Amino acid sequence: MEWHNWSGLESATPRRVLTPGSAEEIAAVVAQAAGAGGRVKMVGTGHSFTGIAAPVDVMLSPAGMTGILSVDREAMTVTAYAGTQLKALNAGLEVLGLSLHNMGDIAEQTLAGAVSTGTHGTGGRVAGLAAQLAGLTLVTGDGTLLSCSATEHPEVYEMARVGLGALGVLVTLTFRVEPLFGLRAVERPMPWADFLASFDELTADAAHVDAYWFPHTDRIATKRNTRVGLDSLDPLPAWRAWLDDDFLQNTLFGALTAGANHRPAVIPRLNRLAASLLSPRSYADLAHRVFVAERRVVFREMEYAVPLESGLDVLAECRRAIEASGLRISFPVELRLARAEDVPLSTASGRDSFYLAFHTHRDMPHQAYFGLLEPILREAGGRPHWGKVHTRTKADLAPAYPRFEDFLAVRDRLDPHRVFTNPYLDRVLGP
Repeated sequence: MEWHNWSGLESATPRRVLTPGSAEEIAAVVAQAAGAGGRVKMVGTGHSFTGIAAPVDVMLSPAGMTGILSVDREAMTVTAYAGTQLKALNAGLEVLGLSLHNMGDIAEQTLAGAVSTGTHGTGGRVAGLAAQLAGLTLVTGDGTLLSCSATEHPEVYEMARVGLGALGVLVTLTFRVEPLFGLRAVERPMPWADFLASFDELTADAAHVDAYWFPHTDRIATKRNTRVGLDSLDPLPAWRAWLDDDFLQNTLFGALTAGANHRPAVIPRLNRLAASLLSPRSYADLAHRVFVAERRVVFREMEYAVPLESGLDVLAECRRAIEASGLRISFPVELRLARAEDVPLSTASGRDSFYLAFHTHRDMPHQAYFGLLEPILREAGGRPHWGKVHTRTKADLAPAYPRFEDFLAVRDRLDPHRVFTNPYLDRVLGP
């Protein structure tokens, strides 16, 4: 069986594929592999653009271990199998009258994949999913099942929240949750200069801010989310949601960007047209329905987190590089924010962060575009998203994370025989 990720950039052919139904079954497989010098990977839905989850010998499927396991309303936590997709967790939490505090804009990932790669949203008290964890269980490299929290194996809990799949197989995850809440989204296009001038005001007035700059134009689309009560929900009419989010952002956008691959010269005109057609809109819905958007157009992505205080300067420098390069870029550049987190390998670890995400259509070569911008982002102290395209190695990642060596020490203890490694992890963490 061949494994490949969603974007089509990575593939592998494991020797065995298993679907465990319990932690004990996972532990037995890992212990056997450790004794035979084999490698084990639990894969998710393949939404990482890197080979972080690529299996080498034994591939474990999460399909046999999904769903919410328990709810603690006094502690306000929910425990679920790590193989549960985020969209399934969101649906289950809604039924329970609960919600995560924050999340990214895609919900296809498994919980294990999302937290292990540092998946994040924008704004709020915390942006990253990993920073919302209260506990976890994982199978280590000798088949031991550990329960971890701030009080139980705290050194493992601290590192495994963004563990890159290098410390063990995550079995369950316990999230801190909140009562179900709504968000009012206010979407408005604005000129580039207005966005830069009003950036502080925009981010101060809304709980969550997202923005999209259309290359080859002077226009930025902004989305500001503010909390509202459940009695104030005002969702988009079904026809408007279909027109804007289904037809325009997926069907039409997919067709136009696919066609533009064959005639790159038309891309600036298409971007200017698309930007000119943007119109303001406002609606209020349950939080996860506002945070998450459907993405059917397959793309490749590179995302970096730079210090928040230099974010706008880095954005401007990237714009200058794009405009001077002669490249034609059909996808918008996404901009998000995150408060500092205490998760050692989070891209927001220890500092408020400004995220810049660059995309290309799956059929458009991405190397020249990403290669043009990555040196700028690296020079700015940027940290690449672990699950998105980058060329960094252990040698230049270690200085970017103050506790990188502490992470490696925990890895050496939990997986000394490298049962969980693969070529990607060898590159970013060392063999």
